[in-house]
Amino acid sequence: MLHNGDVPKVSIIICTYNRSALLVKTLQSLLLLENLHQAEVIVVDNQSTDDSAFAIKSFIEAHGADMDIRYLLEPVQGLSAARNTGILASKSPLIAFLDDDAIPCRTWITTIVNTFEERPEVKAMGGKIAPIFESKRPEWLIKPFELPYTIVDLGNRIKEYPKRLHPCGANMAMRKLVFDISLFPLDLGRKGDSLLSGEETWLFDQIQRQGHSILYHPEMAVDHFVPAGRLTEDWIMKRYYSQGISNAMKSEGMKGNLLLLGKTAAKVIYIMADSVTARSQGRKLLNRCRLESIRGTLHMLWNRKRQSAAG
Repeated sequence: MLHNGDVPKVSIIICTYNRSALLVKTLQSLLLLENLHQAEVIVVDNQSTDDSAFAIKSFIEAHGADMDIRYLLEPVQGLSAARNTGILASKSPLIAFLDDDAIPCRTWITTIVNTFEERPEVKAMGGKIAPIFESKRPEWLIKPFELPYTIVDLGNRIKEYPKRLHPCGANMAMRKLVFDISLFPLDLGRKGDSLLSGEETWLFDQIQRQGHSILYHPEMAVDHFVPAGRLTEDWIMKRYYSQGISNAMKSEGMKGNLLLLGKTAAKVIYIMADSVTARSQGRKLLNRCRLESIRGTLHMLWNRKRQSAAG
């Protein structure tokens, strides 16, 4: 437990929206962590309409003597807004994000703090994310679908993230100084029940462009809940459509839009070729999802063009 004036070694930020039962399980799991006394925990309630506020305050009343924990309310809807509130309230030079339905391994805090202390060149890190399926894993959930479901396993060796991959929000940590230039963009990321994303990719793109190291550490591991409602073909297709919208929202200017259209055209050619040989249910669904992503991208670009012409 931190005392007044003590600076925590890491600030753990948990943003939550209408998942009080899962959130309580996540908070209870923190009590079992090694070196919990080195951390402060900031729970940001993104204007939940369930009993989340009551659940958090009840947990603080019961366990406030066991950990340094605070409750904050962020009325502006959106995961980026909630994360930014946590960042601004944090006291530590290290920030770790944990989803409100994730259970960290016992050495999670120790791994994060020790890695940043031993490797000053590392500006951000992430690790394994194993699924806790509420219902049976569908047969169509093949390897390419794992990342959209936040399933991550890059092996048992510490290494830099491969190109085009980065930590996921369910389990990521970074030095606070990476936010000196900008916080998370409010136009990207989940808002309520929407499936928009892209804010994490934006952040790690900024870090990589500055030449900083982003580390994968297998011992920074969490288990992550996957509800039955998401284990449907309809949900994963909506997820890809929303990703397409997010991709278009990140493109900037005429050059950015043309580059995105070129990549989109290449994807169409690839999908057409792959569809010829696709036999399994998973491969066929993957190509349908890829087309949904393209549809989302084109829809967003078209809307942007219409707004520009009207404005």
